[in-house]
Amino acid sequence: MIQPKVKNIIALAYVIILYSLGIVSILSQFWQINLFGVLAIAHSLVISTALTHEFIHGNIFRHRKLNRFWGQIMTHFNGSCYATWDNLVEHHFNHHLYHVDVVGFDILEYLRVSISPWIRQIYLGLEWLYFPVLEFEMRWQIILAPFLNRSKRYLLKRTIGLIIYRSILFGLLAWMSWQAVLLYFAAYISFVNITRFIDAFHHTYEYVVLGQEFPERDRFYEQENTFSNLVSIEYPWLNLLMLNFGYHNAHHHQMSCPWHELPALHAKLYGNKGREVLPLPKLVLNYHRFRIDRLFLGQGDAIEDGVLRIDHFTGGVGVSLLTPPA
Repeated sequence: MIQPKVKNIIALAYVIILYSLGIVSILSQFWQINLFGVLAIAHSLVISTALTHEFIHGNIFRHRKLNRFWGQIMTHFNGSCYATWDNLVEHHFNHHLYHVDVVGFDILEYLRVSISPWIRQIYLGLEWLYFPVLEFEMRWQIILAPFLNRSKRYLLKRTIGLIIYRSILFGLLAWMSWQAVLLYFAAYISFVNITRFIDAFHHTYEYVVLGQEFPERDRFYEQENTFSNLVSIEYPWLNLLMLNFGYHNAHHHQMSCPWHELPALHAKLYGNKGREVLPLPKLVLNYHRFRIDRLFLGQGDAIEDGVLRIDHFTGGVGVSLLTPPA
């Protein structure tokens, strides 16, 4: 029986080792090794995001400072380091406490009205091609906030330092191989799409712009609008590909439950035949089918008159724990 501490060490080592192997592999002259490198980087970033989530909840170490330190390390892998740790924590706990998806601006109005028609067409074209331009815009809003927003000016030196150090690292990678930079970009786009897919179908919460009054929602509403997207029911070990992040109902039932105990908690609470568990192949089809629609329709409804209607579940956008409102 592997001890929880060992499981956590393995997960952390997996991110660091796989990411390192990925960087070395995209510098290779052989396309087969390049392909492994892209997959390795993308998956290491997915697991780093799941671990960031665990560190936010304090589920890895007993001491808060250790969770904070290693959580910040993970953000330097997945690129969410431009947001402060306190901002990431506040953003995610607002999601849990108020049962809403908190955003920095009205996404639907922004895409329908605020941007010019030709920019909207560029957005739609890129999103149709699976380039998650909206997610990248939200990341850039975080980076640019200290330059544009007076209330965020205190973060200016920190942000400039991050830009310099990350630019140096990418400059070194480009100096060694421009092909490696392009492959890294492909890996990062793949990572954003994977995490976006995972997040898209976890909830049918409403969007609330930060600064607006949060609605009053109870635990019943929380579970009725929360869903689990497991990689596999028959082979539970496959859910480790997402570090058990798909057991989302169990996580919302007990957010202090660590990742390695979620399968047992899920089985105890729901089993594997409840409406909470959504079929992965159907969600993949929905992710493809509604990749444009969800930009204008919101998350859609998965339940109608108490019956699961997954055909109408468009999924959400802009709900990543890595992109708190700028």
